[in-house]
Order: sequence, then C-alpha cells, then structure tokens
Amino acid sequence: MIDSDVADFLDILQLLIREPSVVGTEDSFFRVLRRELEEVGARVEYYQGILVAQGSRPYDLVLSAHIDRHGLLCTGPNEFQYAAFIASNRCDLTGDSVSEQMMYTIGDRFAGQRVQAHLPYAGTYLGQASITRSYVCPQRHNLIFELNGLEFLQPGTPISFLDRLKIENGFLSAQLDNVLSVAMLVHMFRKGFRGTCLFTAQEEAGRSWRYALEWFKRQHLTTQKLIVVDTSPFPCTPTATAQQLVLRRKDASGEFAPEITDELQKRCADLGFTTMFKDEYIESQNVDRAKPLSLGRTELGRLAAATDGEINGTTLQIPTTGYHTAEETASLDSVAAAIQLLSSFL
Repeated sequence: MIDSDVADFLDILQLLIREPSVVGTEDSFFRVLRRELEEVGARVEYYQGILVAQGSRPYDLVLSAHIDRHGLLCTGPNEFQYAAFIASNRCDLTGDSVSEQMMYTIGDRFAGQRVQAHLPYAGTYLGQASITRSYVCPQRHNLIFELNGLEFLQPGTPISFLDRLKIENGFLSAQLDNVLSVAMLVHMFRKGFRGTCLFTAQEEAGRSWRYALEWFKRQHLTTQKLIVVDTSPFPCTPTATAQQLVLRRKDASGEFAPEITDELQKRCADLGFTTMFKDEYIESQNVDRAKPLSLGRTELGRLAAATDGEINGTTLQIPTTGYHTAEETASLDSVAAAIQLLSSFL
C-alpha cells in the first residue's frame, strides 16, 4: 500500500520523468518546472543554469537538486556521444567523479534502449530510434552510440532516453538521477515549504556548482544550511536497502558543515530511519582495493571548496541501483523516508 503523501509525490514524478532534460540542454525542462512551481504559489526566478523557487521565509533553509539527466548529443554526421562528457565539457571534469568512473562499467548496457530526439531549446519532438551499440572510445574518452533512424539530426541536437516510471514490488525505477529529487522538492512546495529551492543544470558535466555559486554571490548570501538532495549508487539491492537514507560528512573536495549534518542524522534517528555515511562506506571498501574508489566530487563539495567553506551544508541521498541507466531503482521505503525527513523542516 502507498500512502497518500507518497502517492501525491509519485504523480509529480511520473509527469516530470516524461520531460527531456539532457545535460546542457535543460531549457524546456526548466519551463515545465517553472509552471509546476508557480501553480503552488512559489516565487520563481530563472537565471542561466539555475531556477530559484522561494517561499515566504526564503532564508530559513536552502534545498538544492540538479535537473539534468544523462543522454546523448549529436556531435557530427550520424555521430552520437554521451552528452555529459563531450569535448566542450571536459574543462569541468577532473576524472574522479563517480559518473566518469562508472562510464567504463555501463558502456555496454544500452543496446536496445529506445531514445528520442528534441530541438535543443524548445524541446519539440523530432523522432525516435533504438541504440544498436554503445562503447567507450579510448581516444575521445567518451561513450559512443550507434543508432538506427536518426541520421538526419544536426550537431547539437539532444537525444534523451525514452523514459517511463515503473512501480513494482515496493520499488520504483526509471532514469531517476536526478528527477527523483526535483519531484521531491516540488512536492515540498505543495506541502507548504517556505524556504528556497535551487534547481541547477549540468551537474553531470561538473558545472552546476558554478551556477549555484553565481546565485549566492548575486544575492550576497552565505549559508551553512544548504541541503543537496540526490541519489547515491550501490552495486546491488541488498547493499542499497541496508539503509533507508544516505548521508555524507565529506566528498573528494572537502568537509561538509558538521552542524547541519549532525542535525540531519539526529532527525533521522528521531524518526526511526536507518542511515549510513557514504564517505565512511567508500573508505571501508578501499581498505582492500588496489585501485581506490573515489569519494566523488559533489555540487556541495565544489561550492564549499570554492568559498573556503562560507557556503556549505550537507547532502541527503536516496540509495539506488542501476545508476545512470533508464532502470535506476530505488525502494519506496527510502523515498517515503526522504519525504518524511524533508517534511520535518516544514
């Protein structure tokens, strides 16, 4: 049984999942998101790379979620690459992000996947195709895709995975990263959230922190209470469901704000939710590994490092499997826990 609160959230998620938001071409999704937020009374401002929604007490708490999802980009005649890692994005990628490391393990998982092409700004539908082959090109260090049926596309055209929400046996699956968190923040506004939500673009290309930083500078603001909501990958269902929610004290860029991190942990304990710290989990995994796993470079960590900790906070993550595929899966139990935890701030 799904309670009414989670059911309302799933209605939002099901709508947003159908909207394309390929890395670097998020404009049409921003427009859909703006409509949903303004309908519930949020004050919305749109800047390059970031949509900001605020309630009547905007400085009580700041939540953030990135809106971009992995997809393809036409880069030449019948040539299609993973959008996040095209040449123009390489300056913001340092090789130690979870996305870059996982590219080599998911490269062959896309055969048979349906995709759809859209005009870059308007989002107008252009056609569908299937992926016949995908592989990592060692020279370009990117995933290359072969498609059947989109030979007419021009360079710069985004291609999203054909995505629909599936709910089965207590789990939901789709390309969840990070439309899951976006839907959650919209749901918070529907429930009466009065703080600020930042919706950022190009996180998968390592750029979202720049847009968030620009907004904080524009407003002459600093904070230690920024909560970034995201998903967190695990290799299998048992490890993902061993806890309901995932927290962090740091990433590869540095330490997170201890006060809000401890507060989040305490709220989870008070609500009876099981948690784990992802940085501690990764460090324990690395004890016996010849090639250590990266702690990852998150939007929050980059913000904290760039401002010497003046803009900082913590992360709230939902454990998933099948990361960065169209079948990324999260448990409804974890989703319900995240909603209840965020609702405790209302």
